Amino acid sequence: MSGVISSVVFERVRHHFRSGVLRANGGRRAACALAALALSPALSGCIIGTERPELSLEVPTAYRAAAKGDADAAVRIVDWWRGFKSGELTSLMNDAQIHNLDIAVAIAQIVQADAQVGVSGSALLPTLTGDASANRQKNSSATSSLGSGNGFGGVTFNTFTASLTASYMIDFWGKNRAALYAAEENATVSRYNREVVTLSTIVTVANTYFQVLAAQDQLRVTRQNLEAANRILTLIKKQFNGGTASQLDVSQQEALVATQRAAIPPLEVTVGQNIAALALLVGRAPANFTVHGGSTRQIVVPRVTPGLPSELLYQRPDVRQAEAQLAAANFSVESARAAFFPQIQLTGTGGSQSAALASLFTPGAWFYTLTASLTQPIFDGFLLESQLKQAKGVQLQDLNAYRKAVLSAFSDVEKALIALQKFTLQERLQQQVVAASQQAFDIAEKQLQGGTVNLITVLQAEQTLFNAQNQLVIVRLNKLLAATSLFQALGGGWTPGGTLVAVE
Repeated sequence: MSGVISSVVFERVRHHFRSGVLRANGGRRAACALAALALSPALSGCIIGTERPELSLEVPTAYRAAAKGDADAAVRIVDWWRGFKSGELTSLMNDAQIHNLDIAVAIAQIVQADAQVGVSGSALLPTLTGDASANRQKNSSATSSLGSGNGFGGVTFNTFTASLTASYMIDFWGKNRAALYAAEENATVSRYNREVVTLSTIVTVANTYFQVLAAQDQLRVTRQNLEAANRILTLIKKQFNGGTASQLDVSQQEALVATQRAAIPPLEVTVGQNIAALALLVGRAPANFTVHGGSTRQIVVPRVTPGLPSELLYQRPDVRQAEAQLAAANFSVESARAAFFPQIQLTGTGGSQSAALASLFTPGAWFYTLTASLTQPIFDGFLLESQLKQAKGVQLQDLNAYRKAVLSAFSDVEKALIALQKFTLQERLQQQVVAASQQAFDIAEKQLQGGTVNLITVLQAEQTLFNAQNQLVIVRLNKLLAATSLFQALGGGWTPGGTLVAVE
């Protein structure tokens, strides 16, 4: 079911997409129209406009997999990891947000983007340079009419100069202003990127921690199963010694015992490697880092309502990042288009010049120069045209990237809702399987002790129980991973409008 974007979101997107550089100079359109009449016909195709591709988005009115009544519920998912009721997980999350190196890199990129704003904004301000020079010159006596009177003479004189030069480029067409706005949007992109990296990092921390818990659960299950298999093996060996069991029965049970024992090292590898991965995520050396872990059974899966799909355009930092990237591309197109028009440069130089240092600052030594220049590109090997085409190509790319980001956000939520719903159901059903398998195994073990059961039946009951217990651990892990995926899909842990602060 499709609908339209909520009015607030639509106005925000339309502002970025259609306003362009109009916010720089309100009367620019009229000025451009008058100036274009005086230009040659060859420039008629270069008039600044708002050539922007049409933005169309399909936004559903509700999530198909959401529970009834969730569509109108507000999303409250800040510090969502606390809902799992794990103190160790919360501590890991806090450490990751402070010490994770990927987040540190993203912060450094913000510093660079802010500096680039200053670089782009400098073109809108006048430049002032100072110059002081001392020059000593001797003319040849053969060419000078002011000979010194000796045969080796010529004229020697000094020149002392002190001056200030001011230069200003009039941004009549908005080229530099558009470049500044593009840089500002790119700085916003870097801030949203930090939020994307942070969200991805904390979700990875949660998923890795849950994998540690699941591996620890599987280790416990495997060791319990190994103990049970050894008990059965002892009973079968007694029957073999009594002549009621064959060597085949003993060998089959020994193979099952060996299988359970061989399953332990890979699980220990999983635990150790995931702990090492957690150490990297929180910026610690693995040798100095420990995780106590526990069990997935101790983790509570919090209930979260997804809210309205249109809210996702605010909640997801990657969607906001793509939107800011598109706005930057729009301004880059305007800057590239304005480069076709004449550039007006004003330059003024004032100072003093004298043949004697003592009289350098006397009234008669002052001078000034004022220059106004207009530069119009005529032929540059199609450089400006190619740069405009390139900017439009980037704009189209970012437009489609924004559309994909929006649709991907809706898709991520739907997939996470479906996974969480179905894995919750599967967990309940798998618990029933484990209970029934445990009961069958207990009965088979008792009957084996009484000698009233076929050994093949006991072996099948063992294998069924062992597989059911391992499958239950995997289902619980999948349920937890689905929960973290849902929080990530909803932009959990990030407060729109509250985190885009300056970085010192």
